[in-house]
Amino acid sequence: MVSKQTMGKYTSIITKATGLLQPHGIALIPAQLQVDQLVPDGSTRIFLRLKQKDQQVVCVLPPEGDRNGTAESRSFFAIGRHLQGQGVPVPFVYGFAESCSMVVCEDLGNSRLHDLLAKEQGMTPRLLKLYEQAVRTLAHMQVKGARSFDPTWCWDTPVYDMQVMLEKESGYFLQAFCRDYLELTFDSEAVRDDCVRLAQAAAKAPAEFFLHRDFQSRNIMVAAGDVRIIDYQGGRLGPLAYDLASLLLDPYARLAKEIRDHLTCTYLEELDTLCKYDHRQFFHELLLLSLQRNLQILGAFAFLTRVRQKPFFQQFLAPALTSLIALLEKPAAAEYAALYTLTRQCRTQLDKKI
Repeated sequence: MVSKQTMGKYTSIITKATGLLQPHGIALIPAQLQVDQLVPDGSTRIFLRLKQKDQQVVCVLPPEGDRNGTAESRSFFAIGRHLQGQGVPVPFVYGFAESCSMVVCEDLGNSRLHDLLAKEQGMTPRLLKLYEQAVRTLAHMQVKGARSFDPTWCWDTPVYDMQVMLEKESGYFLQAFCRDYLELTFDSEAVRDDCVRLAQAAAKAPAEFFLHRDFQSRNIMVAAGDVRIIDYQGGRLGPLAYDLASLLLDPYARLAKEIRDHLTCTYLEELDTLCKYDHRQFFHELLLLSLQRNLQILGAFAFLTRVRQKPFFQQFLAPALTSLIALLEKPAAAEYAALYTLTRQCRTQLDKKI
C-alpha cells in the first residue's frame, strides 16, 4: 500500500482519476481509497491501483518529464479505445488526463497466463484451453485491429519494417547482448550482412495487420476465466507471424514443441475463418519472424538486466539463446552462417558468465 507521503504526491492524480470515472458511473471518494503502487516488469511507467470496497481501477502514467513516456501513454489510450471498439478483449479504457498523460482503465487483477503456468508447474488441460483461446483471440485482434487503424496513434513507428528489424532487433541483440552484456568481439561485417539478409527476407511478409509486438504470457491476463490482452501500446501495422512467434518463443513459458505445433494449427484454423492466407507462406514467414523476435528478446533482456538493473530477466537469457540457436540450425536458416557462429560464441561466453 502507498505510504502517506507517496499518497500526498499523487493527490492531484487521484483527483483527476476520480473525475474521469464519474461519467462511467464509478464514484470513488479520494479520502476512502486504498492506493497501491504496482511494480511493472520492464517498464518505467507508474501504475496505481485505486480500490474502494468492490470497485477498483488502474491508473497508468509516465514518469514526470519523460517525453517518450507521454507519447506512449497517448498510444495506450488511442489504441486501447480502437481495439475496444473492434471487440478485442483489452482492459476497458475509462479516460485520459491530458495534463499528466494518465490513462485510467479497468483493473483485471493479478492473474497472468505466466503466473498460472508457474503455479500449475506446467501445461494442464485448463491452461491449454487458455492458450488456445489466446491464439484465437490473437487472430481476431490482428485482422479486426487493422480495420480503420490510424498509424498516427503509434508512439514509436507506424509500421514494423526493415528499419525496425535492423535497429531494434538485430542491432539491439548485437549491441546490448553481444557487446555490452557478453563483451564479445566478432566479425561485425559478416554478421551485419546476415542480419540485413534476414531483415530483407522478413520484410517481404505483408505488413497490413495489427501487430501487438510483445504478445507473450506476461501480457495476457486471465479474468473470470477468459484471456484479456494488455501492454498493446507498442502496437502498429505489421505481419501476421510475428505475434504468434512471440507467444511460441516466450522464454517465460518454454513451451514444448508439441504444444507449439498444436497452437500454430489452432491459430491457423481461426485465421482461416477471418481471411485467406497461404499456410505455406505463413510457415516460411514464421521462421524468419521468429528469428527476428528472438534477437529482440535477447537484446531487451540483456538491456533490462545490465542497464535497468532488473536481475529478474537474467534467468531467461539462456533459454532465449537456446531457442535462437535451434532456429538457426534449421535447414531453412542455413544462409545465416555468420549469425549462427556468433550465437555459438555467445553460448560459450554466457555459460562462463552464469
